[in-house]
Amino acid sequence: MWTQSSKENRLLIMGHEGECEYTDAQKWMVIKGRKWRRTDPELPEDMVAELKSHLGTARNAVRTAKKTGTDEDVSAARNRVNIAKHGLGERGDYWWQLCADKRLARAEDALDRLR
Repeated sequence: MWTQSSKENRLLIMGHEGECEYTDAQKWMVIKGRKWRRTDPELPEDMVAELKSHLGTARNAVRTAKKTGTDEDVSAARNRVNIAKHGLGERGDYWWQLCADKRLARAEDALDRLR
């Protein structure tokens, strides 16, 4: 769980209107010419680690379901990938346009759904 000090650190870098200033390099990464959204940098490390663990497990489940499962198995596994990606801020509303509380709530909701 995130600590009070991590919340205070997030608030220190916030601007007057509650929005953080991020560069494009902090928001996006390019891999093989394709632009990908980065993970929300303000999420606590332990939360990111757990979400990434769920993401890896879900990706493996997609791979396995494609080989041996049904269409429903593939769909369920892809849904878990989607939930983890939303929690990390890599899908859904842009994390840099949301306040810190909404970003944290989105990640916590994703973890609740994945556990």
